[in-house]
Amino acid sequence: MSKPVIWVTGASSGIGEATAIKFLQEGYRVILSARNKAALEAVKANAPNPELCAVLLLDLAESDHFEEKVSQAIAFFGQIDIMFHNGGISQRSLARETALEVDRKLMEVNFFGTVALTKALLPHFIERRSGHFAVITSLVGKFGSPYRSAYAASKHALHGFFDSLRAEQFRENITVTMICPGFIRTQVSVNAITGDGTPLNFMDDAQANGMSAEKCADKIFFALRKQKEEVYIGGKEIFAVYLKRFFPTVFSKMLRKVKVR
Repeated sequence: MSKPVIWVTGASSGIGEATAIKFLQEGYRVILSARNKAALEAVKANAPNPELCAVLLLDLAESDHFEEKVSQAIAFFGQIDIMFHNGGISQRSLARETALEVDRKLMEVNFFGTVALTKALLPHFIERRSGHFAVITSLVGKFGSPYRSAYAASKHALHGFFDSLRAEQFRENITVTMICPGFIRTQVSVNAITGDGTPLNFMDDAQANGMSAEKCADKIFFALRKQKEEVYIGGKEIFAVYLKRFFPTVFSKMLRKVKVR
């Protein structure tokens, strides 16, 4: 049997890079995508078996090119088995101080870019009657928190879209796994955009003290192998999902007191 193929967006660093390396270690063939070619080539060069890697430049804000990108991705290994949606941008700003164009940018990249790439690849999965969409959202895809209004909105939207897609396409053996990380030690907060669209350029304390990207990747690999529908990854912060679900008023009062930036 041929080795399965996973296509990873946002593969140049952080969770995307760590997950790509994990799947390579497990014998998968991997397509690495992001906007930075040099960073992708570095990931490939440092991979345990670079001959199983392919590099494909991709900008989630340029969805007009996605049908062509999908054709190029399929051409590398002849198939795609898992689409790992990891690319995106975060936010650190109060809603009242965030320009509307910044809100739109977050939705364009995190939601519309991911949806457009999904729709471009979906015919391939339907034709093969097999496929797996793995989608990195966030714990704030389950609840909103201060300084992340548009980011949380874009992640909430992904849950709505992919829950619907899962129900629509189950007869074609198409699987959806929603992955909700908490605090993972990556550059996500450093690269987050502020109210005027400029980068934050420093790391949150919670992020700096979070789970390693490698440990997160191990948990992602397990979740995808088990074809879980939804998984929460992180430390004690994951309990906020259950607190929100069963004690929403208590959770709301606690959230007002949390100092996050």
